[in-house]
Amino acid sequence: MAEFSEDLVGINEIATMADVSRQAVANWRVRASDFPQPVSELASGPIFRRSQIRAWLKRHKRKGRPMTHVVSTINLKGGVAKTTTTVALAETFSANMGKKVLVIDLDPQTNATLMLIGEDKWFELNKKEQTLARLFKDAMDPDNRKFNLEATLQKRVSDVGAARTVDLLPSSLDLIDVQDKLASAPAGKFYAANPIDLLWRAVKGKLEDYDIVIVDCPPNLGIITLNGLRISDGYIIPTIPDHLSTYGIPQIITRISDFSEAISETIEPVGIVATKYQANSTVHNNVLKQLREDADLPDVMDTIIRQANAVAAAAEFQTYSRTLKQKYGSELANQYDDLAREIWSALEA
Repeated sequence: MAEFSEDLVGINEIATMADVSRQAVANWRVRASDFPQPVSELASGPIFRRSQIRAWLKRHKRKGRPMTHVVSTINLKGGVAKTTTTVALAETFSANMGKKVLVIDLDPQTNATLMLIGEDKWFELNKKEQTLARLFKDAMDPDNRKFNLEATLQKRVSDVGAARTVDLLPSSLDLIDVQDKLASAPAGKFYAANPIDLLWRAVKGKLEDYDIVIVDCPPNLGIITLNGLRISDGYIIPTIPDHLSTYGIPQIITRISDFSEAISETIEPVGIVATKYQANSTVHNNVLKQLREDADLPDVMDTIIRQANAVAAAAEFQTYSRTLKQKYGSELANQYDDLAREIWSALEA
């Protein structure tokens, strides 16, 4: 029954989500032809799927501010600047666009975490088990739950002085061992403990505190990645425009499409982001052209992130405050600003 109440909402809950009266919701049902159909009619009233209501509210912007955008960054190939793109976008959304941002680091390499809080702080949190690894460990030992969302959530992270509205749910190397065991986690009372719902159950009450949530996924399509996609409205595929880096993109799209259909949730591709682009590379230019012409692939974002020496230095957390241009270099910072605004426009559309 717990799963029922968390996944479904009634008229009163919709009114609360949209910050309107119950009568307003009743009016939408009558007047809006695209308003979601109830999944059940109870004596107390109609019951709707929460994700469908959220999507409808987002499209119609019924609240004073837009609903939270949740996007995952994913690629099956490592070394494509996936995590750097994640962090740079988060800092740009905050510093240049005034957005409140949450980064959820699901990648066991912990690079996003280290970029945002530094190694010393991460080591301290990991020792206290105040990382997302503890959340997934609890699934294997439900009688000994230790995950504490408030203690794990790190606020006002980043060494960019102007990016003061970036929060972080940190990762851990322990996720490497945890992932292989999740498929055999106990199903729980009434078989309600679905391993792909672990992250959603933990953070669903926090998501609407943010303008945008960016989930840095591992370079695979395993259960932890599916947890990130489960809470996402869309996904971005950062890739170097070469054959090895783009080889797995069709598999990503097919797998996410199948997953989206299986859980009856909409997870749309936001676009492919070309990273580490070298204008003098024939391979890069040819592959980029192929990506743009392939009708079976998502659109390639207009903004291209060029290869830059500043990326390596940006990965190291500094104890002193930097500007975006000091961290990434002027040219790269401008490219990330263009990319953030392009992605935001796509999400709003």
